[in-house]
Amino acid sequence: MQTINISGNTQYFLDLEEKYGAHNYHPLPVVLNRGEGVHLWDVDGRQYYDFLSGYSAVNQGHCHPVILQAFMEQAQQLTLTSRAFHNDKLGEFEKYITAYFGYDKVLPMNTGAEAVETGIKLCRKWAYEVKGIEAGKAVIIVCDGNFHGRTSTIISFSNDPLARKNFGPYMPGFEAIPFNDQDALAKALENKNVAGFLVEPIQGEAGVLVPDNEYLAKAKQYCEAANVLFIADEIQTGLARTGKMLACDHESVRPDILLLGKALSGGMMPVSAVLCDDGIMLTIKPGEHGSTYGGNPLACAVAMASLRVLKEEKMAENADAMGSLLRKELEALQSPYISTVRGKGLLNAIVIDHPDKEAAWDLCLTLKENGVLAKPTHGDKIRFAPPLVINKTQLLDCVERIGRSLNSFQD
Repeated sequence: MQTINISGNTQYFLDLEEKYGAHNYHPLPVVLNRGEGVHLWDVDGRQYYDFLSGYSAVNQGHCHPVILQAFMEQAQQLTLTSRAFHNDKLGEFEKYITAYFGYDKVLPMNTGAEAVETGIKLCRKWAYEVKGIEAGKAVIIVCDGNFHGRTSTIISFSNDPLARKNFGPYMPGFEAIPFNDQDALAKALENKNVAGFLVEPIQGEAGVLVPDNEYLAKAKQYCEAANVLFIADEIQTGLARTGKMLACDHESVRPDILLLGKALSGGMMPVSAVLCDDGIMLTIKPGEHGSTYGGNPLACAVAMASLRVLKEEKMAENADAMGSLLRKELEALQSPYISTVRGKGLLNAIVIDHPDKEAAWDLCLTLKENGVLAKPTHGDKIRFAPPLVINKTQLLDCVERIGRSLNSFQD
């Protein structure tokens, strides 16, 4: 097990969380208090490269000045009205984001999990009122290894024992099939009660599993033929992270229901959105779904600024170029401790090849000591997903630090 020195200042904050907070996370022992662009600083003043980006919530970089300005201006004007009343930012946001992604309507929420729950409800409502499935019989197909959140409904179709154990009973109405398996999807779609197919274009939490070329396009074709809604969870993969505005854009796939979150606010606050056309969205009537904070004026102003800078600063293009360079340079390290380098754009992962099952965790501790913050997932995988504003000089500096950290296995 890797051992590191922790200052008294840092230990103070770690002890506070240990004593007064729920123990539902296992963070690296670093306490952060400032961020700018691709960098973070801890309470001892040490600077780090952020290679997780808040699980892709800060694609635009920490404290982006344009987004921050929009936040401050709106925060001084009006933050919340609830949807009991209209506000002057909601309609502007709805017009902006629907034109941005090419849909008739948007339903704004807060967290990514709320967006997924909303997509499920919309899909079921459409199934009963438009497709004509018998009440209570609708089925939504999902994929093994998925991560769509941790609500009671969502864990019902997870196969991660950490997410499921002792949280039952579970909600019915879901069928899990292997990810990246066209034949399994075709077979599942033979069930006439199938209403939707919910899929991550790239499985992030599972370790950045990139499907075969044409998998998404074929899946959309199969869904259309079966009159089934294609629901894309682009909460982590969307908003320029993979080198396109949406990961589905790599295969020119237009989801029937599009789920967005995370970087929709540039990391300023929880903002999510569900986009679809009138034939689906208008099945939900007043009082049937909502959120106190969903569509609040502060969120609307911030989200518009966040979307604007993605295009104006060509962050998708930079993610594509820097992602290709990152994978090339990681492979050039020829480390015996990396069995796989994979990803798309700046959503990447390495798989650690080491007999010690704690090796990935230990490597992340060493990376922290060398000024790079990353986190393992599923034991032996480490995601490398820096903010999309990273430049070539910074990226090459990070690869050198990663290489130096990998060499510590030899010590």
